[in-house]
Amino acid sequence: MREKPRARGAILSRRALLMAAPAILAPPRASRAQGGDPAWPPVFEAGRSQFTVVRPRATMPQLRLQDVQGKDVVLTARPGRITLVNFWATWCAACRLDLPVLASLAGSRPDRLDVVAICTDTKDLRKIRAFLGGLAVQNLACYVDAYATAAEASASVFPLVGMPVTYLVGASNHVEGYITGAPDWLSPAGARLLQFYREQA
Repeated sequence: MREKPRARGAILSRRALLMAAPAILAPPRASRAQGGDPAWPPVFEAGRSQFTVVRPRATMPQLRLQDVQGKDVVLTARPGRITLVNFWATWCAACRLDLPVLASLAGSRPDRLDVVAICTDTKDLRKIRAFLGGLAVQNLACYVDAYATAAEASASVFPLVGMPVTYLVGASNHVEGYITGAPDWLSPAGARLLQFYREQA
């Protein structure tokens, strides 16, 4: 007769453990400001996607590109600064929302942040200029993957897991993570994510 209370207690303990398992197994998501794991970035979301940390961290390679006027440019991450590398396409509806926000971000923090946008679907400069012409992107550095160096890098360093997709390169020139879609980088959550990686320098 004494076995039943013990059995019931064991069942309750297992049930409680199973209920808690998802929280135990989930990766830490809280930021330092939220009192969570200081090594894990704060949550930053866009619709059904969120900022995803990549491991192992690759070093950002040099990218030989053209600007929208056809001038050759070698793009590198500048040490001590965060770089957002955005990949977009002229057929992408979400890119029309994403690029103006990135342009506003670039204009608001020119001394602390580099923001670059690379067109992936065409090398036709007239088509690209026409696409950008209807958008407020004056502060955004826009490039064309004329020599396929970004395409080569996308195979390993910058996989195009969605469109648009933005990679965050930290102050040590390592690719830290990415987010797809059109997130609001000007939001408090976006500011917290950028601040987190500034503090990692």
